Amino acid sequence: MNKGNVQVSHACSVDRGSSVLEPAHEDLPAELIEKRERLLQLLRSFGSCAVAFSGGLDSAVLAKAAHAALGERSVAVTGVSASLAAGELEECRQLAARIGIRHVILETEELKDPRYQQNLADRCYFCKTELFTKMGDWARKLGVAVVVDGSNRDDRGDHRPGMTAARERGVRSPLSECDLSKDEIRLLAKHWGLPIWDKPASPCLSSRIAYGEQVTPERLAMVERAERFLRTQGFHLLRVRYHKGDLARIEVPVDQLARLLEPTLRDALLKELTEAGFKFVTLDLMGFRSGSLNQLVPAESLQILEKR
Repeated sequence: MNKGNVQVSHACSVDRGSSVLEPAHEDLPAELIEKRERLLQLLRSFGSCAVAFSGGLDSAVLAKAAHAALGERSVAVTGVSASLAAGELEECRQLAARIGIRHVILETEELKDPRYQQNLADRCYFCKTELFTKMGDWARKLGVAVVVDGSNRDDRGDHRPGMTAARERGVRSPLSECDLSKDEIRLLAKHWGLPIWDKPASPCLSSRIAYGEQVTPERLAMVERAERFLRTQGFHLLRVRYHKGDLARIEVPVDQLARLLEPTLRDALLKELTEAGFKFVTLDLMGFRSGSLNQLVPAESLQILEKR
């Protein structure tokens, strides 16, 4: 069903008392079982909730927990724009259906915001402001009590301007509130049979563009095409970073760097990336590391964000 820029899909409902995702026995540490029950109790206390659902590990576990706690009074909401990689939306749909939770798609327009396009250290603040504003408006119209996101304990000390936007708009973070770490969330996902329990982090495509370089649909398409090609060649843990002058900086695990220099693959890679629009193609000898562009954030920018 499509209502303007909102699409709603009704996944097959899963009986809360006999979910196919529930294992036959407890296989979690006692401390994690206690945290899981605390999480379910917190979600029940909301009465109803809308989960910011990217299809990643954290939001999937939160959606599963919300559906287990609230059934049809829970809904997963995915924001869609050019910054969402092709294929991610379909994965979200499939995962929501597996969980059994109702799935809503909201079109977001962060790319129209000059502050977002400027791509300074607070870019994610404007992205999350757009998402949570639209989610909040939608939730109020439908009578959904609380908007929740997948921030967890490990996010607290990282550079996460989106968390500021969430706090300003009254978004709750149940995983963090229940002191769940990334490793514990991964265990919960495996325990609940979620297929993404070992999925690497997959932030939006805009995160690949170096701070200070404008975010445009064309540059996002360049990055997406480059990463898609590398995945077809068997690389899974990777990033293609966009830098000034249409330069691509490729990150893969160190033990896979040599493969990229094999003549046949090297030639194909250069052809694909130059056709995509890159003028220079480089390999990062430090290998894959999540959030490497955060090293380019000036200290004064971080101080400004912390004061918000």
